[in-house]
Amino acid sequence: MRRLPALATAVLVAVPLLAAPAVAAPGGPMGQGPTTFAVLGDTPYGDAQRQAFPALVDDVNADPKVRAVLHAGDVKSGGSTCDDARLADLAALYDTFADPFVITPGDNEWTDCHRTAAGGYLPTERLAAFRELFYPEPGQSLGRRTLTAAVQSVEQPAHADYVENVRFTRSKVVVATVHVVGSENDLEPWSQLPGGDQPTERLAEFEARRAANLDWIDATFDEAARADAAGVLLLMQAEPVASPGFAAERALIAERAAAFGRPVLLVHGDEHRYEVELGYAGVPNLTRLETFGDTASDWLALTIDPRTSGVFSWQPRHVKP
Repeated sequence: MRRLPALATAVLVAVPLLAAPAVAAPGGPMGQGPTTFAVLGDTPYGDAQRQAFPALVDDVNADPKVRAVLHAGDVKSGGSTCDDARLADLAALYDTFADPFVITPGDNEWTDCHRTAAGGYLPTERLAAFRELFYPEPGQSLGRRTLTAAVQSVEQPAHADYVENVRFTRSKVVVATVHVVGSENDLEPWSQLPGGDQPTERLAEFEARRAANLDWIDATFDEAARADAAGVLLLMQAEPVASPGFAAERALIAERAAAFGRPVLLVHGDEHRYEVELGYAGVPNLTRLETFGDTASDWLALTIDPRTSGVFSWQPRHVKP
């Protein structure tokens, strides 16, 4: 779902791009060398972008520095159907990336599927279907080459449903996905559901996922501290603004980032614009990075290099016609 930022007081900064070393070899989990990720979000957003998307795949696959693809959720537009065929087609499309493909869910593939235009589905049923298609082997990424990650469903059995929350380390940085989505993180009513909203089920889903997310954020920073990591990267669909749907996640991220003291990068999508905010939530070492959205032509090359003071740098890339 596209929405405007809730914090009118946020200071948005045009970040000077740091030069990343032209090194193709990836840093291993705790290696000192750099690792580059392709970062996407809110794409392909509609049928036209679905047709154009293979060219973006080719562009990413042709970059010798890229070692994995991170997708910040929303595999389709909110007005398109949420049926199994569409989701299966997109999962197969993402599987054509040469490198591991790691995705966190967005609201358009489940939360907003109550909408009439999306098919009037029960959102929790669509979330179950999305998990089956996009996480067929928990802890294993999509992509021609796969990545093995720690998965919350195994590490924290109390949250056994959350196969989408994963964690891995590259170039001394701990990378984790956290299932935080638009539409106020599923607090917005399922108003177009046949028969009306189901607040009991919706709020139960919200509370369970919030508990899982908070535990996973804590576990991620605990792992970073234990491993003496150079940084932390959190990937989620929606920006955790200071509103009821996101306040707890925002507060915990700010608290743990401040205590960690080293660079923390919060990567998200949802608002469909490339945007950077330094000192996010008042924490000097926490940076918010929003990737491009509603496009099959633009992506970010995000490099982790623990040898640099900032650890993270990125460059916009455009698919040539």
